[in-house]
Amino acid sequence: MSNHNYVPNNVWQWQEGNGGKFANINRPTSGPRFDKSLPQGQHALQLYSLATPNGVKVTVLLEELLEIGISAAQYDAFTIDIMESAQFSSGFTAINPNSKIPALVDNSHTPPIRVFESGAILLYLAEKFSAFLPTGFTERTECLNWLFWQMSSAPILGGGFGHLYACQYPHPNHHSKHTH
Repeated sequence: MSNHNYVPNNVWQWQEGNGGKFANINRPTSGPRFDKSLPQGQHALQLYSLATPNGVKVTVLLEELLEIGISAAQYDAFTIDIMESAQFSSGFTAINPNSKIPALVDNSHTPPIRVFESGAILLYLAEKFSAFLPTGFTERTECLNWLFWQMSSAPILGGGFGHLYACQYPHPNHHSKHTH
């Protein structure tokens, strides 16, 4: 039954405390919320991420590149704790203005190249190292079909489900009284 008396505001306004467990993350604003530089390691590739379904995709590819002998794929990985809002630091938003993990900086170029969004990073690394991306038109198209499928569908099975579950059931030991 719909409420015919409801009239939405002309402009939505965020209110502190509104939004549940992820209210400190999900806001209608962008840009840095505080100043903090990112750590830097010794390798050309600097990965800023977290062990989420989207976050591990890049690490898996980097490890596979190293396994097939591409030493230029050595990287330094740094944790961006999204539950502590680390993705809103000035250093991280300079790499990814969308404040989402993962993000990569390739210092082997002048100026360094920033790459954000896991699919873009995977494609960048595959092209940079000429690995795991077929060159034939048909084979490349099929590979890209699966790359973009996993960008849109696979996270729902992992991180998306986890995010929604945590919002709905904030207690880790919650047990529904309903049977499904």
